[in-house]
Amino acid sequence: MDALLDMLQGMGCDIDGAMARFLHKEDLYRRCYKKFLDDRSFVALGEALQAKNSDEAFRHAHILQGMMANMGLTPLLSILLQIVEPLRRGCCDDSLLPAYVQLLTELKKYKILAKRAGD
Repeated sequence: MDALLDMLQGMGCDIDGAMARFLHKEDLYRRCYKKFLDDRSFVALGEALQAKNSDEAFRHAHILQGMMANMGLTPLLSILLQIVEPLRRGCCDDSLLPAYVQLLTELKKYKILAKRAGD
């Protein structure tokens, strides 16, 4: 298995499940992973949370949820769900901001991991 995938698996990601969804095409996964790390939905989610726009925040959070689930990024997904579920119920207040900050902090680790793996 590729170094990036090994490192992700070591962080608790469901790489075996993701590889099944990606038809065991590691190069495709790596390309998608790189795009995911810079996805505009992370910024848009923060903007919508700051504006207390629950519909827009939910839309971006749901996009990220799908990507994280498909890519097996379970640790990130568990943080994001702390945002998605309240938004699903229409709650969009400042109580969601700590989880958003935690999500961005963890995302930085995934970006560093990609650099260490040479991607």
